[in-house]
Amino acid sequence: MARPRQFDEEQVIRAVRDQFWDAGYAATSLEDLVRVSGLGKGSLYGAFGDKHRLFLKALREYTDTSGGYLREMLASAPRAVDALRAFVMAPVNDPGGAAARRGCLMANSTYELATSDPDVLAEARRTYEATTALVAESVGRAQDEGDLPRDVNPVEMARALLAAQQGLVFMGRTGLDIDTLTATARTLAVKLLPDA
Repeated sequence: MARPRQFDEEQVIRAVRDQFWDAGYAATSLEDLVRVSGLGKGSLYGAFGDKHRLFLKALREYTDTSGGYLREMLASAPRAVDALRAFVMAPVNDPGGAAARRGCLMANSTYELATSDPDVLAEARRTYEATTALVAESVGRAQDEGDLPRDVNPVEMARALLAAQQGLVFMGRTGLDIDTLTATARTLAVKLLPDA
Protein backbone atom coordinates (compact mmCIF):
# COMPACT_ATOMS: atom_id res chain seq x y z
CA MET A 1 0.00 0.00 0.00
CA ALA A 2 1.34 3.43 -0.98
CA ARG A 3 2.14 5.90 1.77
CA PRO A 4 -0.04 9.03 1.89
CA ARG A 5 1.64 12.23 0.77
CA GLN A 6 3.17 14.24 3.57
CA PHE A 7 3.09 17.63 1.82
CA ASP A 8 0.64 20.23 0.59
CA GLU A 9 0.44 19.74 -3.19
CA GLU A 10 -0.96 23.22 -3.83
CA GLN A 11 1.85 24.82 -1.83
CA VAL A 12 4.46 22.85 -3.79
CA ILE A 13 2.87 23.81 -7.12
CA ARG A 14 2.84 27.50 -6.10
CA ALA A 15 6.50 27.33 -5.07
CA VAL A 16 7.66 25.72 -8.31
CA ARG A 17 5.38 28.02 -10.31
CA ASP A 18 7.11 31.02 -8.78
CA GLN A 19 10.53 29.52 -9.52
CA PHE A 20 9.63 28.99 -13.18
CA TRP A 21 8.06 32.47 -13.30
CA ASP A 22 11.12 34.18 -11.88
CA ALA A 23 13.84 32.21 -13.69
CA GLY A 24 12.13 30.73 -16.75
CA TYR A 25 11.90 27.09 -17.71
CA ALA A 26 15.38 26.57 -19.15
CA ALA A 27 17.15 28.36 -16.29
CA THR A 28 15.33 26.35 -13.61
CA SER A 29 17.31 23.31 -12.52
CA LEU A 30 16.20 20.20 -10.68
CA GLU A 31 18.16 21.52 -7.70
CA ASP A 32 16.10 24.75 -7.81
CA LEU A 33 12.86 22.74 -7.82
CA VAL A 34 14.00 20.56 -4.92
CA ARG A 35 15.04 23.67 -2.96
CA VAL A 36 11.81 25.64 -3.44
CA SER A 37 9.49 22.65 -3.00
CA GLY A 38 11.19 21.34 0.12
CA LEU A 39 10.87 17.83 -1.29
CA GLY A 40 13.52 15.33 -2.19
CA LYS A 41 14.16 14.58 -5.85
CA GLY A 42 12.41 11.19 -5.63
CA SER A 43 9.36 12.60 -3.87
CA LEU A 44 9.09 15.53 -6.27
CA TYR A 45 9.26 13.43 -9.41
CA GLY A 46 7.26 10.60 -7.87
CA ALA A 47 4.40 12.99 -7.17
CA PHE A 48 4.55 15.20 -10.26
CA GLY A 49 6.61 13.43 -12.93
CA ASP A 50 9.53 15.02 -14.70
CA LYS A 51 10.42 18.73 -14.91
CA HIS A 52 8.32 19.24 -18.04
CA ARG A 53 5.16 17.70 -16.53
CA LEU A 54 5.69 19.66 -13.32
CA PHE A 55 6.07 22.86 -15.35
CA LEU A 56 2.89 22.17 -17.33
CA LYS A 57 0.97 21.48 -14.11
CA ALA A 58 2.22 24.74 -12.58
CA LEU A 59 1.43 26.63 -15.78
CA ARG A 60 -2.12 25.21 -15.92
CA GLU A 61 -2.68 26.11 -12.26
CA TYR A 62 -1.54 29.66 -13.04
CA THR A 63 -3.71 30.06 -16.14
CA ASP A 64 -6.80 28.57 -14.48
CA THR A 65 -6.41 30.81 -11.44
CA SER A 66 -5.76 33.88 -13.58
CA GLY A 67 -8.77 33.06 -15.75
CA GLY A 68 -10.97 32.85 -12.65
CA TYR A 69 -9.74 36.24 -11.44
CA LEU A 70 -10.37 37.76 -14.86
CA ARG A 71 -13.88 36.30 -15.07
CA GLU A 72 -14.70 37.71 -11.63
CA MET A 73 -13.22 41.14 -12.38
CA LEU A 74 -15.07 41.49 -15.69
CA ALA A 75 -18.39 40.28 -14.29
CA SER A 76 -18.33 42.35 -11.10
CA ALA A 77 -17.68 45.77 -12.65
CA PRO A 78 -20.72 48.06 -12.64
CA ARG A 79 -19.92 49.08 -16.25
CA ALA A 80 -18.27 46.70 -18.67
CA VAL A 81 -16.23 49.44 -20.34
CA ASP A 82 -14.57 50.18 -16.99
CA ALA A 83 -13.68 46.50 -16.62
CA LEU A 84 -12.21 46.52 -20.13
CA ARG A 85 -10.11 49.58 -19.26
CA ALA A 86 -8.93 47.84 -16.08
CA PHE A 87 -7.98 44.79 -18.17
CA VAL A 88 -5.81 46.91 -20.47
CA MET A 89 -4.28 48.75 -17.48
CA ALA A 90 -3.60 45.58 -15.43
CA PRO A 91 0.11 45.34 -16.32
CA VAL A 92 0.75 48.73 -14.67
CA ASN A 93 -1.24 48.24 -11.46
CA ASP A 94 1.91 48.01 -9.32
CA PRO A 95 3.17 51.59 -8.79
CA GLY A 96 6.71 50.37 -8.14
CA GLY A 97 6.83 48.43 -11.41
CA ALA A 98 7.98 45.09 -9.93
CA ALA A 99 4.95 43.23 -11.30
CA ALA A 100 5.48 44.75 -14.74
CA ARG A 101 9.12 43.63 -14.74
CA ARG A 102 8.09 40.12 -13.64
CA GLY A 103 5.52 39.87 -16.40
CA CYS A 104 2.93 37.15 -16.85
CA LEU A 105 3.95 33.50 -16.50
CA MET A 106 1.90 32.49 -19.54
CA ALA A 107 3.33 35.28 -21.69
CA ASN A 108 6.87 34.64 -20.46
CA SER A 109 6.49 30.92 -21.17
CA THR A 110 5.02 31.58 -24.60
CA TYR A 111 7.99 33.80 -25.51
CA GLU A 112 10.47 31.24 -24.20
CA LEU A 113 8.97 27.94 -25.34
CA ALA A 114 6.04 28.09 -27.77
CA THR A 115 8.17 27.62 -30.88
CA SER A 116 9.85 24.51 -29.49
CA ASP A 117 7.29 22.97 -27.13
CA PRO A 118 3.92 21.95 -28.57
CA ASP A 119 2.44 21.51 -25.09
CA VAL A 120 3.22 25.11 -24.17
CA LEU A 121 1.91 26.30 -27.53
CA ALA A 122 -1.35 24.40 -26.92
CA GLU A 123 -1.67 25.89 -23.42
CA ALA A 124 -0.99 29.38 -24.79
CA ARG A 125 -3.67 28.99 -27.46
CA ARG A 126 -6.16 27.59 -24.95
CA THR A 127 -5.46 30.42 -22.51
CA TYR A 128 -5.55 33.25 -25.03
CA GLU A 129 -8.73 31.93 -26.66
CA ALA A 130 -10.42 31.64 -23.25
CA THR A 131 -9.28 35.18 -22.40
CA THR A 132 -10.55 36.44 -25.74
CA ALA A 133 -13.95 34.86 -25.10
CA LEU A 134 -14.24 36.45 -21.64
CA VAL A 135 -13.20 39.86 -22.92
CA ALA A 136 -15.56 39.55 -25.93
CA GLU A 137 -18.47 38.95 -23.52
CA SER A 138 -17.59 42.21 -21.78
CA VAL A 139 -17.34 44.02 -25.12
CA GLY A 140 -20.87 42.82 -25.89
CA ARG A 141 -22.04 44.00 -22.49
CA ALA A 142 -20.40 47.41 -23.08
CA GLN A 143 -22.28 47.61 -26.38
CA ASP A 144 -25.56 46.79 -24.60
CA GLU A 145 -24.77 49.52 -22.05
CA GLY A 146 -24.19 52.05 -24.85
CA ASP A 147 -20.47 52.50 -24.17
CA LEU A 148 -19.16 50.88 -27.35
CA PRO A 149 -20.59 51.16 -30.87
CA ARG A 150 -22.76 48.32 -32.15
CA ASP A 151 -20.68 47.96 -35.32
CA VAL A 152 -17.63 46.79 -33.33
CA ASN A 153 -17.06 43.05 -33.66
CA PRO A 154 -16.73 41.83 -30.02
CA VAL A 155 -14.19 39.09 -30.80
CA GLU A 156 -12.01 41.36 -32.95
CA MET A 157 -12.12 44.07 -30.26
CA ALA A 158 -11.29 41.49 -27.57
CA ARG A 159 -8.24 40.36 -29.55
CA ALA A 160 -7.14 43.97 -30.01
CA LEU A 161 -7.46 44.60 -26.25
CA LEU A 162 -5.58 41.39 -25.46
CA ALA A 163 -2.82 42.32 -27.93
CA ALA A 164 -2.55 45.77 -26.33
CA GLN A 165 -2.42 44.31 -22.83
CA GLN A 166 0.15 41.67 -23.78
CA GLY A 167 2.23 44.33 -25.52
CA LEU A 168 2.33 46.20 -22.21
CA VAL A 169 3.35 42.96 -20.46
CA PHE A 170 6.20 42.54 -22.93
CA MET A 171 7.34 46.15 -22.58
CA GLY A 172 7.23 45.80 -18.79
CA ARG A 173 9.57 42.80 -19.03
CA THR A 174 12.09 44.98 -20.87
CA GLY A 175 12.42 47.15 -17.77
CA LEU A 176 10.66 50.17 -19.26
CA ASP A 177 10.13 52.58 -16.40
CA ILE A 178 6.68 52.34 -14.84
CA ASP A 179 5.72 55.97 -15.54
CA THR A 180 6.36 55.57 -19.27
CA LEU A 181 4.61 52.19 -19.30
CA THR A 182 1.61 53.67 -17.46
CA ALA A 183 1.37 56.57 -19.92
CA THR A 184 1.46 54.06 -22.77
CA ALA A 185 -1.27 51.98 -21.12
CA ARG A 186 -3.47 55.06 -20.67
CA THR A 187 -3.01 56.01 -24.32
CA LEU A 188 -3.99 52.51 -25.42
CA ALA A 189 -7.05 52.51 -23.17
CA VAL A 190 -8.19 55.93 -24.41
CA LYS A 191 -7.66 55.06 -28.09
CA LEU A 192 -9.25 51.59 -27.91
CA LEU A 193 -12.02 52.45 -25.42
CA PRO A 194 -12.89 56.15 -25.82
CA ASP A 195 -15.52 57.73 -23.62
CA ALA A 196 -18.92 57.54 -25.28
